[in-house]
This record gives sequence, structure tokens and C-alpha cells, in this order.
Amino acid sequence: MKFSAAIAVCILLLFSHARADLLQRAEVVSFINDMVAEYGYEATELNDVLGRVELSEKVIAAITRPAEAFPWHRYRAIFIKPGRIRGGAEFWRRNQAQLERAAEKYGVPVEILVAVIGVETKYGRITGGFKVINSLSTLAFDYPKRSRFFTSELKHFLLLAREQSLDPHTLAGSYAGAMGIPQFMPSSYRAYAVDFDDDGLTDIWDNPADAIGSVGNYLKEHGWRKGAGITSPATVPDSDISALLTKGLEPKLAVADMTEAGVTAGTELDASEKVKLLELENRDGNEYWLARHNFYVITRYNHSALYAMAVYQLAEAIREQYQAGT
Repeated sequence: MKFSAAIAVCILLLFSHARADLLQRAEVVSFINDMVAEYGYEATELNDVLGRVELSEKVIAAITRPAEAFPWHRYRAIFIKPGRIRGGAEFWRRNQAQLERAAEKYGVPVEILVAVIGVETKYGRITGGFKVINSLSTLAFDYPKRSRFFTSELKHFLLLAREQSLDPHTLAGSYAGAMGIPQFMPSSYRAYAVDFDDDGLTDIWDNPADAIGSVGNYLKEHGWRKGAGITSPATVPDSDISALLTKGLEPKLAVADMTEAGVTAGTELDASEKVKLLELENRDGNEYWLARHNFYVITRYNHSALYAMAVYQLAEAIREQYQAGT
């Protein structure tokens, strides 16, 4: 996707103006006042922190063209690659004890823990090159579509920095403000990150043990069911199936309803279990899956069926490679 020249000029004008008077903007003044009133900050401290923010047109450009907008075959090709599969098996071997302990404690299979980290940051190798304070401020104050969400995340980020005695201007992450090996948003960091190796620090930036435990805790707290399946391939009838393609990501229709409509699961499922029919676009036609509850839980990490399917398929491939010892 390319911006027209006119849009590009408007963005440049917007950001040059915003940088000049960020602290005078009503929404920024209101944000500072709220932080002072609710959390006991000094206004001068926040003026200093936000006064050094650099709003970024690159952040706006990135969030308007996420990979999750790709068709499945293109999205899959980003993550299901030999190198990433190999890297997952190597990560498993290096961190086997912590992964197995997390799987036992949180009920999440090792391969899912590994795959989430593999999709998010290629096992901690690519954690983002944007200053988190700049990304969150840009999206809070110059991205009206999701301003409420990112204003809340900016609040959590400043609280997190204060709680952990971190300089908010030194922390890097994704264009959306996700941080560390598992790419937690600030609110998730504060709610779900754990000190998994009991060293007195909750460090998802540089400590794989804490990152592994934090992913397990996140999925468990969002309802992961130990021992339950994730998704099943499906075949669909030639008739119109649009009524079965429900909105949202949550499983809402019973397997019995799918069976009655002519949908066949590739594995045996309980007739009363709620599932969601997925239709994924390939180059030579669509493929279909019945997504189960644990699939939905993975989408709580990233609200995308493509993301959850990439995690699932990468996990399966990693497990095979690990068990093969290659």
C-alpha cells in the first residue's frame, strides 16, 4: 500500500506541528492532569518525559498496514519457514527445564510457548527498534481510531517504568509499543509478567525464563484448558456456508450444528463442543478449520485468526523437529 503524495504531505505537516506544541495540546494536558490526580505524579516530571517525545509518522504508517491484513498464504509464509522451525527446536533445547516447568505449572504445551515467542520475536532476536514512549504517545495522541486504547497503554507504560525504576526514554519495542521477548503491551506486562526464575526481577527483556513463564501465565489467565485440542482441519459442503462463518473469533456454534450443515472435522470432536469455522485464503482456493477454545485463547495474545493459526502450525512443526533431534 502506498500513500498518495497529498496524504504524505498532510502527515508531514501534522507531525511537524505536533512536535512543536505537544505539551500545549488539550488531550496531553488532560492526560498529565489525570496522571497527577490518580497516581501522584509531579506535573513537571511528566512535562519533562512527554516534552522529549518524538511523534513518528513511521508508527502511523506501520499500524495502518499490519501483516494480519495479508491473505493466509502470504501471512503463513512469514512464519512457517525452515529457519524459524529450526530456531524453535534450538530454543526448546536451550531452555528445556524452564519450558517443561512452565508447561507443568500453566498447562500450556511446550511447543505453544516456544511458537508464541518464535512468532513474536524470533526467539528474542527481533524485539523492535522503536522507542516505546514515542510509539505509544504517537498512537495515543495522533491515531484517533485507537486513541483510547493507546492512551491507556501509555499510562501503564509510565507506571511500569516508575515501578521498575526504568527510564521510559531508553526502552525499545514494536511500532505498537509491545516489549521484550514475548512482546507484551505495558498493561499485559503489569498484569501477567512473572519472575519465573525467582531472582527478584520480572525481566521479559533479557531473561528467557521470565519470558517463558510470562507467556504461560498469560495464556492460562485467559482460559487455556490443559490437555484440550486447539483446532481441527475441516471439509465443507458445496452449498452456501456463509451462515456458519460467524463474526468475531469466539467459538459459538456446536460441532453438531456444523455436522448438520455438512461440515466434517478432520479429527473426532464432541458434538456439544463450541467451535468457530475458519476460512483461510490460499493461492489456489480456501482451506477450512474448526477452531476450538484454546485457539480462541491464542487470539487473546493477538486478536487475529491468522496469528493463532501461525502459532499453531509453527508449534506443530517445531515439535516434530525437536522430536526428530535435528
